[in-house]
Amino acid sequence: METAELRRAYADLLAVVDGGTFGPPPPGELTVEEVLVHLAANDELLAEATEAVLAGSPWAYYDGQSTLRPQVDAMVPRDGRLPELAERLRATSERLCALVDRLGPEAETPVDSHLREGFELHVEESLPWGRMLDIHGRIHLPAHLGQLRGMRTDVR
Repeated sequence: METAELRRAYADLLAVVDGGTFGPPPPGELTVEEVLVHLAANDELLAEATEAVLAGSPWAYYDGQSTLRPQVDAMVPRDGRLPELAERLRATSERLCALVDRLGPEAETPVDSHLREGFELHVEESLPWGRMLDIHGRIHLPAHLGQLRGMRTDVR
């Protein structure tokens, strides 16, 4: 599986965060800090599933802990500043991409996948793991990129 597009999606997202000034989110939406924590936690879940696929172990991917509001709120550190949260996302995304680079034919391994992001993204089925990673890179990350851009108060 090729990771260039996945890496580009992370780079685009982190470029919006780096040095940006942000206002509050629309009502009911995640703050910038919450988006970054959510994505880092989700990367960790994706990495665990990818490691299991590489090891030939059965695995189910369920992102509930990284998307439910109380869990996201609890994961944001009290002193969570954007540079530190962005650095955490850089680390988790790099780890995930390095694992994805190793997938090869294992990308076709079916994994019971559960992903829900509002009304726009809902997956509850067994999918080839590479397809789930593709959904993450082509749909999930760009959706959060749009959220972040919408909260920017400065213009680059």
